[in-house]
Amino acid sequence: MKLESLLKPQRIAVIGASENRGKVGHEIFANLVKGGFEGELVPVNYKADTILGYKCYPSIRDYPQEVDLCVISIPTPLVMEAVKDSLAAGARSICVITAGFKETGPEGAAVEEKLASLCDAAGVRLLGPNCLGLINSHHKMNATFGSHMPQEGGISVISQSGALCTAILDWAAGRHMGLAKMISMGNKADLSETDFLKALGDDPETRVIAGYLESINDGNSFMKAAQATAQKKPVAILKVGVTDAGGKAASSHTGSLAGADIAYGAAFKRSGIIRADSFEELFDYATALDMQPLPRGRRVAIITNAGGPGIMAADAAELAGLVVQPLEGAAAAALREKLPVAASVANPIDVLGDADPQRYVDAVEAAQNDDSVDAVIVILTPQAMTNPTETARAIIACAGGRKPVLASFMGGADVMPGRDELVAAGLPDYPSPERAVAALKAMVTYSEWLQRPPRVLTRFAVNRRRVERIVKRNQRAGTLQLSELESKEILTAYGFQVPIGRLATTAAEALAAAERTGYPVAMKIASPDIIHKSDIGGVKLNLNTPEEIVDAFDLMMLRIPRQVPEAVINGVYLEAMCRAGREVILGMTRDPQFGPMLMFGLGGIFVEVMKDVTFHIAPITAAEAMQMLESTKSFALLKGVRGQSSVDLDAIAIALQRISQLVTDFPQIVEMDINPYMVGEVGNDSVAADAVIKLRADEVKS
Repeated sequence: MKLESLLKPQRIAVIGASENRGKVGHEIFANLVKGGFEGELVPVNYKADTILGYKCYPSIRDYPQEVDLCVISIPTPLVMEAVKDSLAAGARSICVITAGFKETGPEGAAVEEKLASLCDAAGVRLLGPNCLGLINSHHKMNATFGSHMPQEGGISVISQSGALCTAILDWAAGRHMGLAKMISMGNKADLSETDFLKALGDDPETRVIAGYLESINDGNSFMKAAQATAQKKPVAILKVGVTDAGGKAASSHTGSLAGADIAYGAAFKRSGIIRADSFEELFDYATALDMQPLPRGRRVAIITNAGGPGIMAADAAELAGLVVQPLEGAAAAALREKLPVAASVANPIDVLGDADPQRYVDAVEAAQNDDSVDAVIVILTPQAMTNPTETARAIIACAGGRKPVLASFMGGADVMPGRDELVAAGLPDYPSPERAVAALKAMVTYSEWLQRPPRVLTRFAVNRRRVERIVKRNQRAGTLQLSELESKEILTAYGFQVPIGRLATTAAEALAAAERTGYPVAMKIASPDIIHKSDIGGVKLNLNTPEEIVDAFDLMMLRIPRQVPEAVINGVYLEAMCRAGREVILGMTRDPQFGPMLMFGLGGIFVEVMKDVTFHIAPITAAEAMQMLESTKSFALLKGVRGQSSVDLDAIAIALQRISQLVTDFPQIVEMDINPYMVGEVGNDSVAADAVIKLRADEVKS
């Protein structure tokens, strides 16, 4: 395990240890003593001779040996000197509990940066400042000022919030749940979520990692560490602070729809992280993943002693994408012989309100023995004939560990003893069927991620030099927003088909261009300053005669300069009308943390109003491109409904992969849209009818 001196120290010094109850330094030292820490404890306080029976030193410099970990809890102005003393005394790790640094403003941030620099220069890792501390239950180390020492368990917690850590400790105590490690990261001046993902990924005592994050220090490093760790064990994270990326002027649909929350969601999905949307979900997922084996598939059997809760579970399962299907014929027949006539062996399996423990055993065993079932959810409501505690014990005895079994003992006082029995035996229990289903869905999602095929990227033959010339030319000119013509040149270089088109600056040139292109044509205003051309009347479609060409040209040249007088007008762009097809939108926006995010959605109302779009971090594989299509609510329209033919789904997936290659090859591209991308049936060409590409401002050269 990495970070050995921090997570498993043999000698701990507490600078600021105190005899006075209520002081943070006292609580930390007392927790180490009460927790039974088996290493050496060194209290440091110049005002005391002994603390809780341990010899006290006025300074860590006075202690004759080196320590693995120095925990510092003293007033903020004294922390810098204490860190220097700790480094001089040979400390291998330092944890600064004290607040008053980066979170207070620029001056505090400067001091915090200096603390981190001092530790870095000495090769010493720093936890905090402004943190609760850390716990290793298997090492009997509670170096926090929390009020509980958890029993040993398999869930390790990393948190940016110290207050949330105290809530977690209280929750674990109330549910008699064990924890392996709990680490409060505070301001993350040095050690961050990435470091702890790596360390806990290698920790044999940690089976599941649960995290609370407000920010991520380095997106790419985090994704690499998360993916490597998720290959070994589940990682569930609650990410808060998910407002929009704020302040950036996005010119494309993709840029305006993307935000910080979208970026984190895409990054977590790529990395195999199970994302929780609440504190409740975080530990619902973590307990299920810790206690039960992963399901092989999505098929779930629901066992209940009440019809209503069974229906609630079935509805939740189907909405979550799980499969609620009847037992196989032989299994159903065998169970039918054991249950009363009024019972149902369909799915949900209703063992009736007067069910004794044996009925539950019969139903659970039937589901466990049925190859068409991948997981089991057991629901109990406290009716007059019900014995929740005995039923819990019976379920525990027959669960067996072959398939995941999750319980929902609904109610309060009557079912609580049974719930405690379940959790103590390693069988997760939830107060509602919906929460049990959500936890199972998290397990299924993680299991499917582990079973995904190897990521193989397709590299297309492209004309990269042509794109380099266009990008450099615009950089030299200081042009960030590429024209439609140049955007389409780039797309052509990367294998996209675009309509035949020509630029015209006069009505006569427009007529000649239309004649050469062939009617009908589309006319669009050509201006690097006008992105959404249709919003100001800058797009005219299906022009079929010379008169319509002249009228459209004159109208654009008259009205558009009045509407946007600051815009440079280069003329109009005429191109052949695309063949009819389904309009979709493909795009990319570059997130500052995680890099290029690809976007897909149906065009028109689906993107404008419903915002039915999906994002994925580039580069993507063919399978991931197809997953982007399938994850939209409107995917059925692409497949064809009510007699309509399916569009060429592979063409869309390939287009997304080509964009992925383009934006990976050219980090100068920060935003792009192909809107619409016209897709027909299989066998018909797909065409990029319009395109917008924007370059990164800091790449522009004067």
